Amino acid sequence: MKRLYSLLAILAIIFVANCTRIPENNNPIIGVWNDNSISLADKSSETTHHEWIFNDAYLGRFQSYNENKISFKTDFKWSVKDDVYTISYPGTDLPSHTVSMKGSTEGDMLALQDGIPLAIREEQL
Repeated sequence: MKRLYSLLAILAIIFVANCTRIPENNNPIIGVWNDNSISLADKSSETTHHEWIFNDAYLGRFQSYNENKISFKTDFKWSVKDDVYTISYPGTDLPSHTVSMKGSTEGDMLALQDGIPLAIREEQL
């Protein structure tokens, strides 16, 4: 009888393990995207850099740098429907972004719905 319960327990573990697999997500947005901008104020230049890191679990990390120091970071959620991506930042005052992926001579680019570039894919080494 103990063997029967052991066998049933092993089969239950195998069954549960097979049911909890996450499907592979190989969406082209997965990776690191960034923008660089320079603000000229009071005759001094301040470098601002934003970075979005998209992962395959429809989540990511947003980081903002001022003069190469992290000034703000938060997690975000992303979704895709008909090649239009929505990026939302729960728990923050940041507005959601609706973007689409465009190809250019500089590489892949995320552009807002009005065509303004948001970020460019960071080159992978």
